[in-house]
Amino acid sequence: MVSSFSNSAVWLYHESGISSLYNTGRDAWFIILSRTCRMFAFGAVSLTIALFFSELGFSDFQIGLFMTLTLLGDVFLGLVVTLMADGLGRRRVLFAGGLLMAISGSVFFIFENFWILLFAAVVGVVSAGGGDFGPFRAIEESMLSHITTPEPRPHVLSWYVTSSSLGSALGTELAGRFVEAMKEREGWTLVNIYHATFGIYIIMGGLNMVLSASMSNKCEIDEHGDEVLEDELTQGLLGNSDSDDTPNSPEIPQQSSVPQKNTGRFSQISSSTRSVMYKLWFLLTVDSLADGMVSYTLTTYFLDRKFHVSKATLGDIMSAAYILGTLSGVFAGPLSHHIGLLNTMVFTHLPSSAAVLLFPIPNGLVLTIILLFVRVGLNNMDQAPRAAFIAAIVKPEERTAVMGITSTLRTLAMASGPSFTGALAGSDRFWIAYVVGGSLRILYDLGLWAMFLNVRLHAHEAGKEDANPRRDVPDEEGEVNHQHAS
Repeated sequence: MVSSFSNSAVWLYHESGISSLYNTGRDAWFIILSRTCRMFAFGAVSLTIALFFSELGFSDFQIGLFMTLTLLGDVFLGLVVTLMADGLGRRRVLFAGGLLMAISGSVFFIFENFWILLFAAVVGVVSAGGGDFGPFRAIEESMLSHITTPEPRPHVLSWYVTSSSLGSALGTELAGRFVEAMKEREGWTLVNIYHATFGIYIIMGGLNMVLSASMSNKCEIDEHGDEVLEDELTQGLLGNSDSDDTPNSPEIPQQSSVPQKNTGRFSQISSSTRSVMYKLWFLLTVDSLADGMVSYTLTTYFLDRKFHVSKATLGDIMSAAYILGTLSGVFAGPLSHHIGLLNTMVFTHLPSSAAVLLFPIPNGLVLTIILLFVRVGLNNMDQAPRAAFIAAIVKPEERTAVMGITSTLRTLAMASGPSFTGALAGSDRFWIAYVVGGSLRILYDLGLWAMFLNVRLHAHEAGKEDANPRRDVPDEEGEVNHQHAS
């Protein structure tokens, strides 16, 4: 019996991806903890920021405009920072992000003027919708992809998403409890309480600075190492499974040994990578537009307006939803190993999209909460496979730029959503945002399946496989990644 328990524990240790996370090293822990702290603050404020603005007397249109312009600020910041991050130093950029987060939190802790708050949110690090839409997630995902190989990467990225979801859930739960507890104290108005919640931004920003300073130089791009691979390795990137039996052609050496000039990061992205990413960027733009229309912050506002529940109850509902998302995120890594990255992305996101479409229909709170749980519970399961999927089709030296552009385009698309929803909410047509948003998300899922079913993965990482992999991992075409490596 002891032996059986021991075998089960060992199996769970490997299958859950904990072994992959442990073997990756301390830098992975620092990166994951950094985002967890950031998402703790984002989750706490996502519960109260729209309510805070409403209490200050801002109109629904102003609330939507604030979220839109904040996301536009994230677009500019994300594009500039991610294209320069590898040159400036990834750890330095993350340190600066923690500093901006603390400064923004200080402004919201003190001021009430709409334009001052808007300026702090646009130039700083403030999550208007509860998500991580700035440049720092793209940099962190690039760092995790850099310090991992294809075998453990989905597991490590899965724990990256899972732990951040847990941080967001805890932040939302504690914020709801904090607001209700402080309402019982004399001398505390709702405005003062909402101001106080931004103190968590200051604390978590400081922790982000400490964690980024603790990371090693292994997180930085090695421009002189073995990461610079031939463009020819990605020529078969879009080849279908019918041509997989054709022997691989020998690598063709570069025609010139003269070093290329260090031009802009975007210009260094190869044409083979762009041909794939243009399609994915279009689909992610559609999905992000939908997410911007029905963000978690706006969903909290929708529930408050429709059912008038207490802030503690609202916090409990959102926290429970985030916890479900956290638990489901644990299974994203193992599931992607068993059924493939693309299948995991599509078949976990599609039910979540359907839940968004149906969300405004029930008149009772219970059915509405069930749909919310389905949406949030499954929504995170495509995030780690998506990051691993991008890392699998992009050359290592291109990852930070590609992931940064991806984040920028997603944020730009998301920026137009809140204003549209704010206008609908102001005219008592809030429900239309969920119908449109859910429909767009479903189109994204179906388009992803149709366009990327035959994409070949890890073509550029033939020399970076695990030396002693636990087991072979099937890619999206049903072939084996660890085959005939020479």
